[in-house]
Amino acid sequence: MRRLIPFSLFLLLIIPSLASAQALSASDRAALEAQLAQVQADEVQAQQALVAAQSKSSSLQNTINVLAAKVKTEQLAIQAKNLTIQTLGANITSTQGQIDDLAAQIAQNEAYIGDLISQMRLSDDVSLIEIFLSNTSLSKFYDDEVSLQELQQDVSALSAQLASEKASSTVQKDTLVTAQNAAVDARYAIQQLQTTMQSNAAQEKQLLTVSKSTESSYTALIAANKKEIAAINAKLFALAGGSNPIPFGTAYQYALAAQQKTGLDPAFLLAILTQESNLGSNQGNCYLSNESTGAGVSVKTGVAFAKTMNPTRDVPPFLTITSDLGVDPLHTVVSCPQSVGWGGAMGPAQFIPSTWMLFTNRVASALGISGMANPWDPQNAFMASALYLSDLGASGGGFTAEDNAACRYYSGSPCSTSSLIASYGTSVMSLASTIQTTEIDKLQAIQ
Repeated sequence: MRRLIPFSLFLLLIIPSLASAQALSASDRAALEAQLAQVQADEVQAQQALVAAQSKSSSLQNTINVLAAKVKTEQLAIQAKNLTIQTLGANITSTQGQIDDLAAQIAQNEAYIGDLISQMRLSDDVSLIEIFLSNTSLSKFYDDEVSLQELQQDVSALSAQLASEKASSTVQKDTLVTAQNAAVDARYAIQQLQTTMQSNAAQEKQLLTVSKSTESSYTALIAANKKEIAAINAKLFALAGGSNPIPFGTAYQYALAAQQKTGLDPAFLLAILTQESNLGSNQGNCYLSNESTGAGVSVKTGVAFAKTMNPTRDVPPFLTITSDLGVDPLHTVVSCPQSVGWGGAMGPAQFIPSTWMLFTNRVASALGISGMANPWDPQNAFMASALYLSDLGASGGGFTAEDNAACRYYSGSPCSTSSLIASYGTSVMSLASTIQTTEIDKLQAIQ
């Protein structure tokens, strides 16, 4: 029987130093973090200057000052995001190095455990009498018995070490994913900031040109801006589920109210509801016609659909909702079924009845209403969507969190599940960017 390397010595031989994986020296990292802190402090001061400029009475020069302050805050925000990406890059490199080292260490330990177990099996195949007879002395027999006990102890200790290494590897992988997502979020934020900054800089340049002419030119420009803002507010915002469109300005106010309760970005919420409206227009609208089977008919064409609403899961809560709201369940619009699964989704948020029942009390509480929340009421639907998306992780903002929340809103699964699900998230994030830059930013512009 082979003599074994003591376990403590073995660990000293195979455990690598993780410090070698650091992408930056301690001094470089400290300098980068100090630079980031300074930029963030400058960003706070610039934001305070912006607030002070906005509080002054409207005039051409002050409008120029406000725009200049906005551009400054956006430049500093971009600089801070770039420094954050550099810091994250160093952390990602470091964490990946630790993961690689742990993977090599785990592989070595697994191989060594396999070798030890093989030795134990060989020992188990030999009887004590055979071991005793194969030795010339009693002391040698006891020597082998002690070696076998050491072998078992080493396997036990090494198995515990291996479990610890695997747990540490899981933690490091989670850390890596978090850092990678944060870097993606920062890059997306930079793109959004650059678009806004370019718009503000162009407006500032335009006003500087006006300032060289006459104050009447500035008055005409302000009037044109107000006209454009009024047009945005009045533009109709389409809604799914048979609901009539509402003015964009009203939809934006509903989204702002939802943001106060959930922290959800208004542009993201409006994008979700726009996407649902796009899907709803393709699905058409149906009435439930048979409460027992869940069959229904198209409101537009009269075509029958066997799977308009799940009869066990959704028909009972649907009857409760319509009864509480005092509407006819057989003449209340729900979504028609798609190629797979059941229809029955209600209103702008496109919640099925069983899901709406999980949110009705929360919606009522958030809006200060009594009784059943109405899924066909736009304000109720906006709040329900915001609460659900917040539950799905979107309230903190950031591209990756919102993207995955959108995919789960659509399918219950993350974006990585399939290309179809991922395309929903991609469409929502594109809509959110467009809504922010072409509508919300203009509504927030200097008037």
